[in-house]
Amino acid sequence: MKIGLRILTLLAVAFLAALPTDAFAQLDARDIARSQRAGQGNALGGSNPFDTREQGEEGEEQRDTTRVRRDRKPLESYYFNDSIRALPNFMWTVDRDMNDVEIMPLDTTLTNWRIDHPYQLKGVGDMTLGGLGQSTLPFNYFDRPASSDFTFAQSYDSYTYRMDNVPFYNSKTPYLNFTYLESGQKRYREEHFEVTTAHNISPSTGFNVSYKARGTQGLYDWQRTSNHNLSVAFSHTGKRYSVHAAYVNNRIKQRENGGAVGIWAVADTTYEHPSGVPMKLAEAEAHNSYRNNSFFIKQAIAIPLQPVTDYDFSLADLTAVYFGHIFEYNEWNKLYTDKYAEFTNDRGSMDENGEFIPTTDVYYKNWYISPDESRDSIRERVISNRFFVEAQPWDRDGAVGRLGGGVGIDMYAYSQFAFDDYVGGHQGKVKKTAWYAYGAVSGKVKKVADWGANVKYYPSGYRSGDFDLNAHIALTARLRGRPVTLSGRFSQTRRSPSYWEENLFSNHYVWFNSFKQEDETRFELSLDIPDLAFEVGFWQGLVDNKIYYDAQSQVQQSGDAISLTSLYARKDFRLGGFHFDHRVLLQWSTNQEVIPVPLGSAYLSYYYEFWVEKKKVLRMQIGVDGRFNTKYYAPSYNPALGTFYNQRDYELGEYPYLDVFVTAKWKRMRIFLKYQHANYDLFGNGQYFTVAGYPQNPAMFKFGISWGFYD
Repeated sequence: MKIGLRILTLLAVAFLAALPTDAFAQLDARDIARSQRAGQGNALGGSNPFDTREQGEEGEEQRDTTRVRRDRKPLESYYFNDSIRALPNFMWTVDRDMNDVEIMPLDTTLTNWRIDHPYQLKGVGDMTLGGLGQSTLPFNYFDRPASSDFTFAQSYDSYTYRMDNVPFYNSKTPYLNFTYLESGQKRYREEHFEVTTAHNISPSTGFNVSYKARGTQGLYDWQRTSNHNLSVAFSHTGKRYSVHAAYVNNRIKQRENGGAVGIWAVADTTYEHPSGVPMKLAEAEAHNSYRNNSFFIKQAIAIPLQPVTDYDFSLADLTAVYFGHIFEYNEWNKLYTDKYAEFTNDRGSMDENGEFIPTTDVYYKNWYISPDESRDSIRERVISNRFFVEAQPWDRDGAVGRLGGGVGIDMYAYSQFAFDDYVGGHQGKVKKTAWYAYGAVSGKVKKVADWGANVKYYPSGYRSGDFDLNAHIALTARLRGRPVTLSGRFSQTRRSPSYWEENLFSNHYVWFNSFKQEDETRFELSLDIPDLAFEVGFWQGLVDNKIYYDAQSQVQQSGDAISLTSLYARKDFRLGGFHFDHRVLLQWSTNQEVIPVPLGSAYLSYYYEFWVEKKKVLRMQIGVDGRFNTKYYAPSYNPALGTFYNQRDYELGEYPYLDVFVTAKWKRMRIFLKYQHANYDLFGNGQYFTVAGYPQNPAMFKFGISWGFYD
């Protein structure tokens, strides 16, 4: 035994002696760099003790045997760790205030490919007007938009590009992805076209273009919608300097039919479905047009506070200070037009002679400017400048990884045609300026805890007293070898009403309000076990001075303190190739007239996934998706305002919505076939609504393809 060990030792020595000094480049360069900074020289690499050549022998150049060749990484940046750099392609989004990004690997799997509507990807999804590209509102109250900026366009947040969701890409080879989805006959067709291309000029510098076009010709009368979203982005994520810049253009055109004249019109089989169902604004030719142009540039420069060696691929492991500036320009325009027209609001009545007399109504009760037609144009522009400083006391993943703050100024301009403008003959502008200070701190304790907090405060001027505090902590442990994460979040917000909630002059709605600031406190607790496909979340919120749109679409403010509670659970079961995915949401609101929510909402998906042949080239899924919510006074939608309001005429819900699908992935191509609303006209009395008055699409066949190219 001893002789065998000696032989192995001699063989190992001989093998090491034969190795070139370059072999030691496989050692961890970060450890080498740390050793050099500590004055230890190249302790890990060192000189080759088995090299018997004398330094500077005649006929041979003198060699520095302590030199180790650096194994260069394809990307050097303090944003990305080694596991991210190893990915062939990945994407990220930027933080609006601080020097941070959120990494998102490209999804080319079949996991959510069948969920082709973007508003159905999170939780139990959104309530919708029915057509692709139209307004939506999340069922979960805690997922709803809360920004005060141009609230009239928030119902399109699922589609639009913004600074916080513009994608940036890093690709080792040029990347191109093409997607096309289509459903319905040519006359009623829904289409979704999407193309993304990304190219890196260097390992840390690249640009990308993303374009999406979604819409419908309209299965119901006067329903045509087109939604176009473009982002052109450039990024450089260097070791000491980074810049992110993007131009965004969002264009939305939507014919507004005002919804069906009543539930009876949808359930009544005497009408030709769906095009024959009478709509409230079909004769009024109501139309909304939105235009959004925005541009932002975010820059940061790093100043290391200790020596940097060639072995430091980024400054993430060093003490450093970052100085940054963010400029953002964002402009929204909205134009609403219609004509005076009446509609039959019910089945009518019989007079004393037995003759049928239909009753008529008009959608809008008030016509302040013109009794014949409307042309309401409003515009909002905001120019933002933010300066920040961020310190990295030890390293980016330290117990206190980042500590920083900044100041910002937002300059607003609001335009609408009001009575005073008739005298001057042109639209006036209202300008306001808000300035604020903010700070943030975050850190990690090994792989056990990830924590952080941020605060923003407006000390004076426009939005004076507004306040936003957020804190989170995530604790990770291993249970029988599986990671388990327990997360907690807390937020305290005081927010001024938006300009349009206090000031509006249009043909149908006029108000001049003076509201108090909304106060909201939220707690969130979640438990996630990825290996078991299990997640449970709990939200508790308390809202004071809630601003909302009442049953007459008038802006109101509640004086009550409203409590909201949500409980969400996700559990996916698997038995061989069979998958049983479940998402369930329970919600309670102490004031349903102000914040209506359904008690229960659910998304279920049951499917079978398998390889078609032994070579494992073609993978398929066959299954059914289902959505359901309990009855409640679901919100309705007001076309002139572009917002949801709290109707109190009737309850909606308890109607299942089922899709049957087949999806497949062959190499880099994904395809799917789907029969949407497969249970149409089978049960539920035809009451397939998620938004009051707006029926969902009837049964349609849909197909789609997505193809990715990486070279």
